[in-house]
Amino acid sequence: MKIYGDAISGNCLKVKWTADAIGRPYTWVPIDIMKGESRTAAYLAKFPQGQVPGVEFDDGRTLAQSNAIIRYLARGSHLLPDDGFAQAKIDEWLFWEQYSHEPYVAVCRFHMKYLGRTKAEREAWRVERAEKALDFIEQQLAGHDYLAGSAPTIADIAVVAYTRMADEGGFDLAERPGIRKWIARCEDSLRIH
Repeated sequence: MKIYGDAISGNCLKVKWTADAIGRPYTWVPIDIMKGESRTAAYLAKFPQGQVPGVEFDDGRTLAQSNAIIRYLARGSHLLPDDGFAQAKIDEWLFWEQYSHEPYVAVCRFHMKYLGRTKAEREAWRVERAEKALDFIEQQLAGHDYLAGSAPTIADIAVVAYTRMADEGGFDLAERPGIRKWIARCEDSLRIH
């Protein structure tokens, strides 16, 4: 399996961390999105949307979209329980992360880290939604070690990816002790760095 990705992208790290956690061997193929490497003809032939991450399996099949990839990889592992309702709760977090978290927390980070904008240059509406997303995570972690059960799942991998980098988007986690403890638990239990 080949993982095509940018090593500082949370979406790409989700796939790496999932593969690492389940012991799935892979070759990492670095793609620098800022140099247009995801827009080459060869890359677009494999991944027509021109996004990272992308995975190419040994049989030639390809899959894009980080949460679809991690869900596929985690089948039959401890990261995705067999119980249908437990899977639905995990999916609930995966969909929430892509709709209510990533477009705000990750995009603010992209603007600052990749484009060099200042904290003051962030879009106010995006910052407001990111703060709400972070507050929601903090509330959901009250009395819980992980997001969708008593052990880490791909829900945690999906949400922790950009949450642990929130400071790079101008967000302060100092007043969110539940998130800080959860990030530490995820880093320890999933061995992510």
